[in-house]
Amino acid sequence: MAPMKFKTLAAAAFVALAANAAHAQKAEVIHWWTSGGESAAVKTLADAYNQAGGTWVDAAVAGADNARAAAINRIAGGNPPTAAQFNTSKQYHDVIDEGLLNDIDPVAAKEGWDKLLPKPIIDSIKIKGHYYAVPVNIHNPTWFWYSKSALTKAGVAAEPKTVDEFFAALDKLKAAGLVPLALGGQSWQEWITFYSFVLHVGGRDAYLKFFRDHDVASVNSEPFRKAMTALKKLHGYVDAGSPGRNWNDATAMVISGKAGFQIMGDWAKGEFGAAGQTAGKEFGCFAGFGPSAPYMVAGDVFVFPKTTNKAQIEAQHKLATVFTSPATQVAFNNKKGSIPIRTDVDTGKMDVCAQAGVAAMKDASRQIANPDMLMTPDMVGAVQDVITKFWNSNQSVDDVVKALQGAIKG
Repeated sequence: MAPMKFKTLAAAAFVALAANAAHAQKAEVIHWWTSGGESAAVKTLADAYNQAGGTWVDAAVAGADNARAAAINRIAGGNPPTAAQFNTSKQYHDVIDEGLLNDIDPVAAKEGWDKLLPKPIIDSIKIKGHYYAVPVNIHNPTWFWYSKSALTKAGVAAEPKTVDEFFAALDKLKAAGLVPLALGGQSWQEWITFYSFVLHVGGRDAYLKFFRDHDVASVNSEPFRKAMTALKKLHGYVDAGSPGRNWNDATAMVISGKAGFQIMGDWAKGEFGAAGQTAGKEFGCFAGFGPSAPYMVAGDVFVFPKTTNKAQIEAQHKLATVFTSPATQVAFNNKKGSIPIRTDVDTGKMDVCAQAGVAAMKDASRQIANPDMLMTPDMVGAVQDVITKFWNSNQSVDDVVKALQGAIKG
């Protein structure tokens, strides 16, 4: 009886250990990736985590604002997820200040993040000497996408290299009876269009003086006013169905050839891929006007809510390790449309747009932080409100200059 009893106890102990091990790797992850291309991308993260011995518990919440609010509410309520998605920005810095996030320093040290990551990303995720988030991608929000069939139909022979050439192409598309610019008339999409034009029309200096330095006088400068004049002109090239349109529905207009261009982050490329289209074949892309255009650094990160539970901390570290591994980085970003956070990956399996992005990121002089890294959420909101009014009204450039100066006075 004794040997049998021992075997029974040993088996029970083994089962208990196995259960504890499985529980230790269980990770509930809140994110907002729900569109077709996004769902395919996040599945690569889940698969990689599961293959590494973990158990991914998906907690998708439609809409970025909704997902962030859900995460913050759960953290504040004492029922945090294992990890939660935020943008590479200052969105979660208040949560850090309140002591509600775990740092991920052991993984950062082991993987050499100080040398591996671009400076704009480090500045966003390393706060007071500690890493509080793991980046999963680099998105450039200011890509210009275009339908090759639409441009051919309109007689546009070459990719625009200047803003004047861009407007000339829009004129030809309009004359051909196509929608020149596919835009979802939602405030965040208008916001992207605004800062894209400040950067690529006003120029790097005008962009930094406004977004980084909050220089009130610069808003009335010739380069900034030029960008705002061009932005007002751009409104004449969107269709009547623009207001309220979702971004992926605007992308679908380019995919179908109904529209010529869309200004949107490279997450849009995931929609082209889901539709079976190939970069350089059915659609084209450029990250700004000319080969040396600034390359805006944005993206997504996951933060790790405060916990003293050893199993959950282990799960957080495993997530951070898996997310940043070269294989996961290539697989995820190929689906997501973004580029890897690291430039030491094999780009052979990437499309021409991603390869151009990786090449740009290797040139530190082209890297520039996105507005959410440079402004507090409150200031971003104030400026965004001004731009929404400007875009959707007959407000003059003189009026918007005054309004923007008020918004950044703080």
